[in-house]
Amino acid sequence: MTLTQRLLLWFGVVALPVPAIGDTAAAFTGLQSGVVFSDYSPLSSSAELLHRLLSPLNAVQVRKTLAHSAVALRDQPIDLAQERFTVYVPSHPPPRGYGLLVFVPPWENAMLPPGWAAILDRRGVIFVSAAGSGNAANILDRRDPLALLAAHNIMQRFRVDPERIYIGGFSGGSRVALRLALGFPDVFRGVFLNAGSDPIGDAQVPLPPPELFSRFQEMTRIVYISGQNDAVNVDKDAASTRSMLEWCVFDWYAERTPWTAHEVAGPAVLTRALDMLDKHAEPNLSRLNKCRLHINQELEKQIDQANELLAAGNTDGARRLLNKIDTRYGGLAAPRSVYFAARLAGTD
Repeated sequence: MTLTQRLLLWFGVVALPVPAIGDTAAAFTGLQSGVVFSDYSPLSSSAELLHRLLSPLNAVQVRKTLAHSAVALRDQPIDLAQERFTVYVPSHPPPRGYGLLVFVPPWENAMLPPGWAAILDRRGVIFVSAAGSGNAANILDRRDPLALLAAHNIMQRFRVDPERIYIGGFSGGSRVALRLALGFPDVFRGVFLNAGSDPIGDAQVPLPPPELFSRFQEMTRIVYISGQNDAVNVDKDAASTRSMLEWCVFDWYAERTPWTAHEVAGPAVLTRALDMLDKHAEPNLSRLNKCRLHINQELEKQIDQANELLAAGNTDGARRLLNKIDTRYGGLAAPRSVYFAARLAGTD
């Protein structure tokens, strides 16, 4: 199955009516399972997911394929009437409003990890997690929009401090959380990566458009915590943090939990993670701008090389280089990469 075919499968091909359901998650405190939400957000639409979470050329290919077929992109990939969420709400909101932790699990059931309730109470943080959002679920048409809709619906129902809206996950869910933090820095101010991470700026985690990536660089706090004996994810965290430095992302913190392997955070680790998420570092603009300049210069060189190859009649070489640019720079290369792809298509 090609990448385009997988993307079409993820986003679905038929328009479904969106039922209006009652607010069954009205203000309550404590733990409640089987919560049904009713409010949709433009940010969870298929079009917005394409724009923010796919590389520009992959997004163009999906739209082009749909335009030449009898199917249509669904406006919203999720039918909320069919979805269930677990929510925990502390009894006393902080003066500035609740914090919020949207949790992407690796398991299918939506559950609050053991021992977390007391910590959430102490820190005034609401917890929300979707059922059917585990590692077996597709990312773009389920895990991503479910997390976004969870955040949106909690913010519609409770007074939430916009400076303390975080996304997190464990294992495979943590990797999804990183994608969402990167693509939606206007929603999430921090991300808790518990035993799961990836480098950014590649085919798996493409960079978003420049305005979003600038916000991610300047405003998103990233906290990595893996068990000291979880060798695979310790190595992945190291690769991820190296990529953060390469892409001018400096506000991150990494920790190894002693004597633990691949296991979800316990209460002490959650406390530490929430502490670290709250410790936003003001960006060093001089360092950031110097780093950004280097990236822009390298991108310009590669765009120029692609133009030279095309001018010389080497369309195959130009196409290969364009695909490399799209994979590495993602949204940072648009719209030039999209225009260049259109020029190449005109030579076919």
